Amino acid sequence: MHSVNLIRRPEYTVDFRVLGIRVHAVQIPEVMARMTDWIRDHEAGRYIAVTGMHGVMEAHRNSHFKEVLNAASLVVSDGMPIVWLGRWQRHPLARRVYGPELMETFCRTTAHEYRHFFYGGAPGVADHLARTMRNRYGIRVAGAYSPPFRPLTLDEDEEVVARIQAAGPDVLWVGLSTPKQECWMYEHRHRLTVPVMVGVGAAFDFATGRVKQAPSWMREHGLEWLFRLIQEPRRLWRRYLIYGSKFAWNVSLELLNLKTFE
Repeated sequence: MHSVNLIRRPEYTVDFRVLGIRVHAVQIPEVMARMTDWIRDHEAGRYIAVTGMHGVMEAHRNSHFKEVLNAASLVVSDGMPIVWLGRWQRHPLARRVYGPELMETFCRTTAHEYRHFFYGGAPGVADHLARTMRNRYGIRVAGAYSPPFRPLTLDEDEEVVARIQAAGPDVLWVGLSTPKQECWMYEHRHRLTVPVMVGVGAAFDFATGRVKQAPSWMREHGLEWLFRLIQEPRRLWRRYLIYGSKFAWNVSLELLNLKTFE
């Protein structure tokens, strides 16, 4: 019996709210169990949003993105602030559902059992990631593609859909960063017959060694943002300093029952 079959399937999924965003109170083993169920059932249109403070604040200021997150089959807590808020609401979340760890753990645990497609990253990164994961865990690679940073034309988008459909993956890993990757999955959920899509953001760069990861002690104690800010201050200062401050303020209002976010 393959090791993935030993994972206990959750009978239901409880959730909690953060600034009007539904977050599921699950951990990586439960997410993996749900993914294997979806692959077995082969029902298309399911996607997982791996989100943290940045995603919640994007949804707070953009009603369409809020719809995108709340339409996801699972919204999981990628950031420690979300985990802490879940614990505040009496959900026993031991750890975050860290996107890179979810991808690596799923590939390692299931090995050659499923077909994987990697979509995203800078030019050549998706192919590099596919080779890395195949060599590391023996996975079956259905395909890989790094789209241009600009918006795709209608013809180019049709070509991408045709490429993924022809490859027939069981899992589609999407690394376009938030909010682009969640919007892409939402817009393509009824155009692709892939059982599960997962937005894992920077996992493509971390797994290939293109970008250095924060030490595990920083990741586990809510300090990854500081490490990443030091690494990429120009790109990330607004996300962490401005969005982070607004997030803390709004959450404080919500926790003190001074404002309700729907």
